[in-house]
Parts: sequence; C-alpha cells; structure tokens
Amino acid sequence: MFCFQCEQTSKGEGCTKIGVCGKKPEVAALQDLLMYAVKGLSLVAVAGRKTGIRDPKIDHFACEAIFSTLTNVDFDPNRFVQLIHQTVKFRDELKAKITGDSFPEGPANFTPGTTLEDLVAQGEKVGVKSDPDIDPDILSLRELLIYGIKGVAAYADHAKILGKTDDRIFDFIHEAMAASLNTDLGADDLVGLVLKCGEINLVAMEILDAANTGTYGHPVPTSVPLGAKKGKAILVSGHDLKDLEDILKQTQGKGINVYTHGEMLPCHGYPELKKYDHLYGHYGTAWQNQAKEFDAFPGAILMTTNCIQKPRDSYNDKIFTTGLVGWPGVAHIADKNFAPVIEKALELPGFAEDTEGKSVMVGFARNAVMGVAGTVIEAVKNKAIRHFFLVAGCDGAKPGRNYYTEFVEKVPKDCVVLTLACGKFRFFDQDLGDIGGIPRLLDVGQCNDAYSAVQIALALANAFECEVNDLPLSMVLSWYEQKACAILLSLLYLGIKDIRLGPSLPAFISPNILNVLVEKFNIMPIKTPDEDLKAILG
Repeated sequence: MFCFQCEQTSKGEGCTKIGVCGKKPEVAALQDLLMYAVKGLSLVAVAGRKTGIRDPKIDHFACEAIFSTLTNVDFDPNRFVQLIHQTVKFRDELKAKITGDSFPEGPANFTPGTTLEDLVAQGEKVGVKSDPDIDPDILSLRELLIYGIKGVAAYADHAKILGKTDDRIFDFIHEAMAASLNTDLGADDLVGLVLKCGEINLVAMEILDAANTGTYGHPVPTSVPLGAKKGKAILVSGHDLKDLEDILKQTQGKGINVYTHGEMLPCHGYPELKKYDHLYGHYGTAWQNQAKEFDAFPGAILMTTNCIQKPRDSYNDKIFTTGLVGWPGVAHIADKNFAPVIEKALELPGFAEDTEGKSVMVGFARNAVMGVAGTVIEAVKNKAIRHFFLVAGCDGAKPGRNYYTEFVEKVPKDCVVLTLACGKFRFFDQDLGDIGGIPRLLDVGQCNDAYSAVQIALALANAFECEVNDLPLSMVLSWYEQKACAILLSLLYLGIKDIRLGPSLPAFISPNILNVLVEKFNIMPIKTPDEDLKAILG
C-alpha cells in the first residue's frame, strides 16, 4: 500500500505497511480500486453529457463512493467490494445509452474480480505509485486535484442528504476525475483544474449552507454546557445534522439525554435542533481523543460521516455507525431507524449524577456576525479591534498542534479570534473575554461551515471597500484530511494570500509545486506563535 492523503501520514512521507489512521493494506487497495473505477465511470459520464445523457442517481452515487475513501470514513472491506461492483454496474448502464463512443483500455472497461482477494490484487496495481515513471510534479498536482475532489464530494453529499444539489458540482467531479487519467495534460492544465476545484467547492459549500440553514434555521449564539446530566445518554459524533435530528425525534419522551461530540458541537446553535429539550450538552473534544472519551461515556454512541477510529473492545458493543461510516464488526444502521442505539442507551447506566462543567459559546455563523457588523466595523475604526485571526481547521494526534493553543493564548487582547472545525478543540473552552460586548472567540461552526467564514471576510472587505487581502485579517490554519484540502483550494481560488498552514505541509505537494504556491499565494508553514504573531502584527 501507499497512502499520503492525510497530514499524519507516516514519517511525513506516506504509509506503506498500515495506515496511521488504522487502514489496513487490503482496504487501501480496495479504496484505490474504487477510485480507479469511479474514474472510469466519470469518463463515460463525460461522454454521455456531450449528448445530453445524465443520470442524477449515478451522479449522487459517485459522490458517495468518492466520500467513502476520505480519511477516517469507511474501513470495512466488504462495503468497498459492494461499491466497486455498483460503480461498474452504473458505468455499463451509462455506456449502453451512448452510441458512437469507444473508450481506451483501462478504468472505463476493466472487469472487477469476483472475490475480495481478486479485487485487492487489482487495487494494488492502480494505486498512487502505480506509474513509476510519472513526473513527480504532475503526480503532485493530480493528487492535489483528487484530494480536493474528495472534499467537494463530501460537502455535496452532506447537502444532498438535506435535498440540495447543483449539477455544476457533478459535472466538475466527472470532468476532473476523467482528466486525472489524461496523460496529455501538463502542469498548467492541472493547476487550472486545481483552482477550478476550489471554485466548485465554493458552490458545494454554498448549497450546503443553504441546506443547513434552510432546514434548521440560521445558528444563533448559544451557551452549551460541557458537564453531564443525570440519566440515560446517547452521544452523536461526526458531522451529519440530519442524523442528529433523527436521533432527537426518535428519543423524544424516552428519558434519554443526547450529547454532541467533536464537530457536532455547533449543532446546538441551530433553532430547529435547539427546540429539543433533551439535546443537553457537549461531551469530549476532537476525533482523535475518541478512544478515551468513548470508553468513559456511560451510554450509546453513534458515528455519522467521517472521523471514526478503531473502537476499543471496551466499547465495541455500544458504538454504532450510519451513512457512509463503517468499521468491521461494528453494528451499522443503514435505514436510519436508530432503535438499536436507543435500546443500548436504555440498557447502559447513563450518568449517575449531574456534573457541573464549563460552558462554551457557539452559533457565530455568518448571519449572527453580520447582524452586528456595524458594531464590529465601528470597533475596527476606533481601533478597539486591531486585528482578526481565523484560527481554524482540523485537529489531530500528531505532535505540533499545541502551537494553535499557544497562539490563541498569546493573541493580544485587542484582537478577535474566529474559529471553525475541530481544530478549535485546542482552545474552545478558554475565556478570552470580549471587546465592547463582542466575544473575542467566535465559533463559526463545523468545517462544513467554512462558507460562513468566507462570507464574513467578503462582507468585511465590502464594508471597508478593500480586498480581503487588505483586511486586518490573518488565516492560521491546521489541516488533516481532504475536506481541508478543498477549503484551501477555495481560498486560493479567491486569491487569498499569506495563509499560514500547519502543523506540517502536505506530503503530496512536491517541492516545485510548493514553490509555485509560495510565489503566487505566499503560503507559508507555521513557525512559533511568537514569531508568527510578530510577523503579522509587527
């Protein structure tokens, strides 16, 4: 196996024996074969579109298949066997509708093996390192494009679950997946596709924002308890708002309190979710701490979307997956009837007593922040607010992420910190005070809510009649997986410069491609909090 799509990849170079995430070689090979099969499906889909042939069912499936290969989503080899065969079935159904087109030997024609072992052997031949003669810069750009597509597919899938789609997204995913096979494309062509991926990701995030706010209302500032309430309990982790809503509906009147974990924290700010009295509070921190936190949780646990790790034996019988998430041996709920989760919660002891804890504020998405834009602008003009920092992105277990804690702690008291995604768990419970009633720490939401942060920046630029790069705003980002890649590409598409990125730079970006990004966008690695703050503020 070879995989270097996440920030924690072995030695900062690539996982070759087993994934740092827990991915086994057979699963890595099956994921590679699935992506190969989807590329073939995309070649056919692109040809079909030329004659007006398209199938929304197949487009949506392609997003699900791609999303399944994102880091920490699905580790179940049997699920990948099904996905590979379904991909080829859809490919051949599309082919049958197209006349006069032929396809070269490769992913548009291959026949998948009949056994898991056969599929693994096929996957081992089509992975990232399958072409030893490829130019490293071309490989770098292709993989950057593919990982950006994975992020786009994830956001598109989240939006589709709530009924929002946009054909521009599906068109680009097929275009880009097919283009990744085109050996005639040079570096300039691929750079163009990479930036277009950023553009399309903005579309995906926009429709996801519309899906979330249209269904659950715009988030409002809300205090969320970090303690516990006596009684039976269910913990919901991941990103999916609809799954949380379903759990809340199905547990009404059953004496069960529902807690959020990880990136579900911002859900407490949505009016249509806040109305459930048994949505009590937030338990735990970021995804990489789940083994310890899930072990201690006295109730049932539901994993939605990505972020699962290998469950410990001590809680293997009380954790459930749904949607695209999978782990071998863990009970999976495909039909959204969460009765097994509820039954398990009622069997388990729950919390024996009320536990006091801190509380944190959420709900500072674009609508809430723009609602006080006049106050914010006035505070900047009278120099009460000197600078804004967007300290956001993914958390992770790799050493070096304490940088973000220290950075926020050292941000001067006349500056405001905006944050989103699970990177905030390095500092989310700190009391930074306020500036004239404006909290100095503003939680914009999930990684899925990056659109809000972009809109806040654009609104401020419009108010001050300047470009985003001229604002008193600096972006200090952490990355881990492919949603973060897609967001970074969106920022680059918007022309945003001087982004600081850490804790390490992506292993899949070659030195030459990194130089291009540095020259064009002045992307830079984080140094120390003191050095970076001095460079930014002077």
